[in-house]
Amino acid sequence: MKKSITLFIISLVLLSCSRGDLSDLWPDDLKCNNLKNPFGTDAVPVFGWIVSSESRGKTQSAWQVILDKDPKNLESENSVLWNSGKVVSDQSSWISYSGPSLDPANKYFWKVRIWDGDDKSSEWSKSASFITGLFEEKDWSGAEWIGYEEIPDSMLLVPGIHKGTKTEEDFATKRSTIPYFRKEFTINKKVKEAFVFISGLGQYELYMNGKKIGDRFLSPGWTNYHKTCFYNTFDVTDNLRKGSNAIGAIVGNGFYNINRERYYKLIITYGSPKLIAKMLIRYSDGTQEIVATNMNWKTTPSPVTFTSIFGGEDYDAGMEQQGWDKPGFNDESWNSSLIVKAPGGRLKAEGDYPLKVMQEFDPVNIYNPDTSAYVYDFGQNASGIIRLSVIGKKGQEVRLWPGELIGTDSLVAQRASGTPYYFSYTLKGEKEEVWIPRFTYYGFRYVRAEGAVPKGKSNQGELPVITGLQMLHTRNSSPASGSFKCSNELFNSVHDLIGWAIRSNLASVATDCPHREKLGWLEQTHLMGNSIKYEYDIHNLFSKMIDDMIEAQLDNGLVPDIAPEYVQFAGGFRDSPEWSSACIILPWDLYEWYGDIEAVKRAYPMMKRYMDYLGTMSQDNILSHGLGDWYDLGPNHPGVAQLTPISVTATSIYFYDAILVATMASLTGENEGAVKYAALAEEIRKSFNAKFLDPLTKVYSTGSQTSSSMPLFFGMVDDSLKQRVADNLVKSIIENKKALTAGDVGYRYLLRALEQEGQSQLIYEMNSKTDVPGYGYQLSKGATALTESWAGLVNVSNNHMMLGHLMEWFYSGLAGIQQATGSKGYEHIIIRPGVVGDITWVEAYYRSIKGEIGSSWKRENGNFSLDVIIPANCTATIVFPEPDPDKILEGDSALKASGSVRNIHIEEGNTYFDIASGKYNFRSETEK
Repeated sequence: MKKSITLFIISLVLLSCSRGDLSDLWPDDLKCNNLKNPFGTDAVPVFGWIVSSESRGKTQSAWQVILDKDPKNLESENSVLWNSGKVVSDQSSWISYSGPSLDPANKYFWKVRIWDGDDKSSEWSKSASFITGLFEEKDWSGAEWIGYEEIPDSMLLVPGIHKGTKTEEDFATKRSTIPYFRKEFTINKKVKEAFVFISGLGQYELYMNGKKIGDRFLSPGWTNYHKTCFYNTFDVTDNLRKGSNAIGAIVGNGFYNINRERYYKLIITYGSPKLIAKMLIRYSDGTQEIVATNMNWKTTPSPVTFTSIFGGEDYDAGMEQQGWDKPGFNDESWNSSLIVKAPGGRLKAEGDYPLKVMQEFDPVNIYNPDTSAYVYDFGQNASGIIRLSVIGKKGQEVRLWPGELIGTDSLVAQRASGTPYYFSYTLKGEKEEVWIPRFTYYGFRYVRAEGAVPKGKSNQGELPVITGLQMLHTRNSSPASGSFKCSNELFNSVHDLIGWAIRSNLASVATDCPHREKLGWLEQTHLMGNSIKYEYDIHNLFSKMIDDMIEAQLDNGLVPDIAPEYVQFAGGFRDSPEWSSACIILPWDLYEWYGDIEAVKRAYPMMKRYMDYLGTMSQDNILSHGLGDWYDLGPNHPGVAQLTPISVTATSIYFYDAILVATMASLTGENEGAVKYAALAEEIRKSFNAKFLDPLTKVYSTGSQTSSSMPLFFGMVDDSLKQRVADNLVKSIIENKKALTAGDVGYRYLLRALEQEGQSQLIYEMNSKTDVPGYGYQLSKGATALTESWAGLVNVSNNHMMLGHLMEWFYSGLAGIQQATGSKGYEHIIIRPGVVGDITWVEAYYRSIKGEIGSSWKRENGNFSLDVIIPANCTATIVFPEPDPDKILEGDSALKASGSVRNIHIEEGNTYFDIASGKYNFRSETEK
């Protein structure tokens, strides 16, 4: 007994000693391609992790990754497929795989350890995994595109055409059949693993042995199908069973096929719904089997009798075939699938987060405005679909009309959101029936129910009884990256108002609105990008949109205002520099926000061609085309810029483009481009100032908020004149009673310029109003999502994120979470609290690619406190609102006595100092 105790104590001591040699730094939140354990990667995945520590001042000095197909092999460094060895680097993201070629359709496991500044290593992380996709066309061998029907080439229509366009042919007049597909197969061996690789265009749902696989909505994401078609990967190992099995799918239209029925923004016909799938089954004995789409799959029309991304969806439950997705189902009456023409685009693994149902809403009110219908109010305007629970007789139809607003007749109004749009359900007449639309969505708060009554209401006509109706909010499932709240309830409400517009417009593209258009208008991607990135991890979505722009670029170099370009607009709606410059600004944003230099390299050829195009459009370095400061608040109904000449915004963006391309050229070793575009930027700046700056008044152009703020923020103003121009901007705002007048383009730069010039107090005052057009005004009118116009007009979209730039200021201006100039991926952070107005406290967090950044401040009874979180592997500069550093404490110590604080100095009434990573509390006894 004594011997056993002695051995136990010795083992504990040895373990303690071994752990004493380990760093208290560790890798956390392992990701591959910026996803956790992704299914379907390309041949060269990239790895990343968060460097974590409970101690201050910790940095990573080196890393090591090991990888293998067998997770057991990761227990030894020597028997793995890839061992990177110790790599001296502080890099913790975008680390490319560099081992032996990976095999397609295989699962791999990996883990990482890191070293700190004292060259002590961490423990190995827990293992993470990924499944490779199908890399090349040959990997799809045996799988063919199948369909229920084929549309003749003469009736295909790509690009699409606008509603109302006259054509010689009757394009897109026929409804597509929304087909079921199924195939049975037998398994007689023990399954080791099984993967399905699948694409259904426009969108699909996959079923296996009676169950839907996954929780994706509207998958795959939409693209230019002539160039790229996404596929998805599923691990179905646990869905298979010994004996008979069945695989099935239903395929809808999406943007692949839009007909002329009901409301449509455009019509387009890439083809009829089609499917390609390949299932690889590996058995424990080392053999494998393939089940792939071919003419032996059976097909028949599904109960979805109509579906349109713009017009709604109809479902006839009387057409259901119970067990169609299960083995043993009699499919003798079904047709053999047709081998159909491939869509043209290369099959590519989808790399973004999928759309999903992210939240459910029950009605907050149900009322009966007339004898024919009931209205359900869900209390929130959002993107989504419905879930209907109903009891009734076979053949009875329930029609549900969603909408953002209630009209003067107390009924649901669709005039500004696209009409007619509705969901229709025809009952099969059994017990309670539950239905959820599959292939469409809309933006709405209200639903008008026709042909049915809510449970508990009078029902003299023996109509179907609605036992439940919910709104299912759908959106891109990119994870949340930030949170904000403060003592000002109006600003908290504005945060929610903008937040719902953001959520409702994150899909497979960043849409303008979730109803009448659903198109990827590009200006909001860069103008709202900084706001969105504080709220959601949008790296993968924006990376996808860069590819959309690359594919949309025309031969002359123009990147159209929308991407994918499903329909060609005219004039500024196709060619506006403030929109198309997303092709330059987005790659820069991904580098600046996330440190992704590969996005810059991938996009650089597109950027050069677009810059060359702008050169052909300029006259004396001035651009004069486009939409300008869209939806600014002028004397007329909002639309094309009213207060600022189009040439001011177009040329300002042209200058910014040149600066960014020069910078990115330098980063990527394109030295000739760096010199060329830097020189061009200076030429544009000189021409701009000569044309638009009044030499006497130092006012740009019309003196509008946009005219002054864009050159200020972009650095176009001579240093000697900068203060005069800034003073003139502030003066003009005050003289205009601090009203918001800048539009879609200008308002973001107005906020940036004012914050940059130390005018956050003025931003606070401008946005604290509820009686003039602005955020508070929209809230006072009952808006629950940001609207398209400052005035919250009822004849335009009431779910639009394009004016939501104040979200960025909440994080950067109030909470003060900023990134230092020249930093990337928030490796050097600035915390600059914005103490303004009556705000007494702010609490905000932003999960950067390096880890969580926190800034929480409070002022009370003459005291000011600031709690800060800086992630490991990062540094920060604190701008504390107190001019005397002797009055500042760090924890319980004087600031100057703290061993964690460096470079203390005073600037403009604030105390500046530098800190390393960690958690801190700073406070002063007297308020600034």
